[in-house]
Amino acid sequence: MQKILSHMRKAIEEYNMIEEGDKIAICLSGGKDSITMLKAFKNLQIFYPKKFEIIAVSVNPGFEFFDINFLEKICKDECIPLFIEKSNAKEIVFDIRKEKNPCSLCANLRRGVINSIAIREGCNKIALGHNQDDVLETFLLNLLYTGSINTFSPKSYMDRSKITLIRPLIFTPEKEIRRFVKKNNISVMAKVCPMDGTSKREDMKNLIFTLSKNIPMIRANLFGAIQRNLDDWKL
Repeated sequence: MQKILSHMRKAIEEYNMIEEGDKIAICLSGGKDSITMLKAFKNLQIFYPKKFEIIAVSVNPGFEFFDINFLEKICKDECIPLFIEKSNAKEIVFDIRKEKNPCSLCANLRRGVINSIAIREGCNKIALGHNQDDVLETFLLNLLYTGSINTFSPKSYMDRSKITLIRPLIFTPEKEIRRFVKKNNISVMAKVCPMDGTSKREDMKNLIFTLSKNIPMIRANLFGAIQRNLDDWKL
């Protein structure tokens, strides 16, 4: 946990992600990233100089293996309130529209539900569990498929909902999260999305892995370029 908290606190302080009195909705999918973020936030509350509240929010997209009991147990063990909302994302994306590349639409539908929960529960911030590898993969996706030099921001304010999105794990390599989960024998929810492992994002993950064999510093170089050159990261 010490390494996770070190990366997380660096991101929080560098991009001013937490203010005194914040109420933060932590997005909990049941995967390794969101569970790690949830546990890290709980630990951070103990010693962080700025006091803040946390709740967990989750969206049931309608897939068969979505395990509500699993999420409830995680939050009960950490004494964190959990709010789960049912979504018709699975029906819309796969059954009605039959999307070949469903990730973007599914994410937008999920984000709308999460925003509604956060507003209803009086939260002013939403924490998303994107890690450092997610930043790099999104950067390459945008570069190679849309011709744009962009990735998601560490912190962004949504005018319509008056809520700020924060990504406290952006400095945390995925391997550190895997190591933390394995070392502490933390269970994660089984994958529920049928696209898992077959998406374009997975292609980018494999591309980075392949390139790193000949360019060991590729992750550090890409991340450094993002920090130096993207306006959204100069907050």
